[in-house]
Amino acid sequence: MGRRKFRPLNGILLLDKALGVSSNKALQDARFLFAAEKAGHTGSLDPLATGMLPICFGEATKVSAFLLDSDKRYITTASLGYVSTTGDAEGEKINPRPVPHLTDTALESVLDKFRGNISQIPPMYSALKKEGQPLYKLARQGVEVEREARNVVIHSLQVLARTDDTLTLDVVCSKGTYIRSLVEDIGESIGCGAYVARLHREFVMPFGGQKMYTLEELRNVAEQGMDALDQLLLPMDQALPDVPSMTLDDGQITRLRQGQRLFFPGQMDSELIKIYSTAHEFVGLACVQTQVLMVKRLLAC
Repeated sequence: MGRRKFRPLNGILLLDKALGVSSNKALQDARFLFAAEKAGHTGSLDPLATGMLPICFGEATKVSAFLLDSDKRYITTASLGYVSTTGDAEGEKINPRPVPHLTDTALESVLDKFRGNISQIPPMYSALKKEGQPLYKLARQGVEVEREARNVVIHSLQVLARTDDTLTLDVVCSKGTYIRSLVEDIGESIGCGAYVARLHREFVMPFGGQKMYTLEELRNVAEQGMDALDQLLLPMDQALPDVPSMTLDDGQITRLRQGQRLFFPGQMDSELIKIYSTAHEFVGLACVQTQVLMVKRLLAC
């Protein structure tokens, strides 16, 4: 069997990551299946987490940073009465404590402390780095280092179900939010400790409600050929639905590609603008400052 030939491919795949698979492994499996020359994901999920992992192929990697900054929605099940050395079901369960009986009103009072703008200390089991070393590698060596608290926003925090020792929560949050830290902090506020028993990412904005595909589904589609697979990709500009757009003629686009700036009298300032050709093709991103259009990122021709 000859070596697989990879191809230039542009677009966004909404992958439904499976349980027990690292985000990088899921990315490489999808890239191999699509035979894409270039691919990147937009915010990793832990192996024990499932759900939406947007994968950007080719030129779509140029908009991946905007997805990293997007709000996300998670469904998580918190197990009460213990803490975990990793913050999730993978770690050793320690420090058992009785779970107090909480009325719905009392539970809402606890959760209300975690709605809106909150401060979080990132967990040791995370991909954040300390002096170039990922924290999770230090944690596996039994090393704990001081982490700076960060401000995040919990837009919505709702109880979907509860038992004597579990809470299933629906969380919509800003970038940088660690659900493990949120669950641990809620457990401490209740007084019994908690860890993440299950975590599923429902969506990354702006892809709420859109179809995700498991690797198994993608392999089945691949049997129909590459064209069938390519039909599952979203255009890269769909990652930026709220960004204003501007149409330029071929001459103007050529000048931008040559590094020139365009003068637009009367144009309002904008930090980000989608640029389209007169043929309605997405060309790239620019900004307008003091009536001058300046390139941020242009797609390859």
